[in-house]
Amino acid sequence: MSAYILPILFLLLIIYCIYKRINTYDHFVKGAKGAIKLVVDIFPFIASIMIAVALLRVSGITTWLTGLLTPVFNFLGIPPELTELVLLRPFTGSGSYALLENVLTTYGADSYISRCACVIMGCSETIFYVATVYFSQTKVKKLLYAIPVALVCSLVGTILACLICKIM
Repeated sequence: MSAYILPILFLLLIIYCIYKRINTYDHFVKGAKGAIKLVVDIFPFIASIMIAVALLRVSGITTWLTGLLTPVFNFLGIPPELTELVLLRPFTGSGSYALLENVLTTYGADSYISRCACVIMGCSETIFYVATVYFSQTKVKKLLYAIPVALVCSLVGTILACLICKIM
């Protein structure tokens, strides 16, 4: 069924445009031009966050932070094996998915650690990436409260995710 949803939506859109006498091709080209401009505007922000994540991993700061925060996360109920995932998730989606794949391969899909990792991935967001993309296109430049609140909420979600996985 899901294989048919996108083609059906596309067909319905074309039928609607024909009914309303809208020139679909011109509107498509106009939208594509806007998308290219958006990509050019956002690219420096995305590149900077990707470079920062790469530097954190290559420099060994994430390994050092993992060792430092493992006892704290363990006290909070987060398995020590997931410390690096919890640290990297707010920065990078692809990097955290690579860590998730490593966890699933190492511990198996049905283990407690793997279930926690999957729920953490589902209940958290790449906070810095999203803030970079969305706030770069708005007039909001004061992120004094937005990012710390998002990080605290992500940590609370992670703690609750591990608690729920432990109960289940």
